[in-house]
Amino acid sequence: MIPLRDTIPSATVPVVNYAIIAANVIVFLYEVSLGPHVEAFIFAHGLVPRDFAFTNLVTSMFLHGGWLHLLGNMLYLYIFGDNVEDRLGHGRYLIFYLLCGMAAGSAQTLLNEGSRLPMVGASGAIAGVLGAYFLFYPGARVVTLVPVFVFLQVFEIPAVFFLLFWFLLQFVSGVGALHSTSGGVAFWAHVGGFVAGMVLGPTMRVRRPARPEWA
Repeated sequence: MIPLRDTIPSATVPVVNYAIIAANVIVFLYEVSLGPHVEAFIFAHGLVPRDFAFTNLVTSMFLHGGWLHLLGNMLYLYIFGDNVEDRLGHGRYLIFYLLCGMAAGSAQTLLNEGSRLPMVGASGAIAGVLGAYFLFYPGARVVTLVPVFVFLQVFEIPAVFFLLFWFLLQFVSGVGALHSTSGGVAFWAHVGGFVAGMVLGPTMRVRRPARPEWA
């Protein structure tokens, strides 16, 4: 399933979300410019569980392994991030995003601590955005491109179902990959990020004053 947009318009200009997307694109273009030296750059700044470094919790979430990896992540961030930024406010959203990414990287490290392969990508932090969106906008719908046999169909899917399915898929895939020694998708980073978003989102959201009953 490929999300195309949601049905909740942004109430403010999501400047932080746009800035995060721009930062990811700029860093990836720098990666491309490195040519054969990109592998050393990834190992230096990606998150390697066996050689854990705190600073790499942050740097790893701005690195990507290819165009599809980058574009897929940025699509999800573009669709869901603006509304979460609305609810948290600009400054809090940036802190929230970084904390979720760090929680995601920590979860993957704890469950795959022997790995020597670098983990890269914004998907753990974005999973946190999805976790907060799941709580903040239960009535939203996601316009989604769904393959039906050999055809592509567009459906409006309730956001709670779309995101719950996404989370369960990550969890089940993570359980299946627990004993794998090869690289691949960091499913536990997704699970950890989503849970972090559900925990941090309600505690960091802007408390708007209640409307008087006569209003």
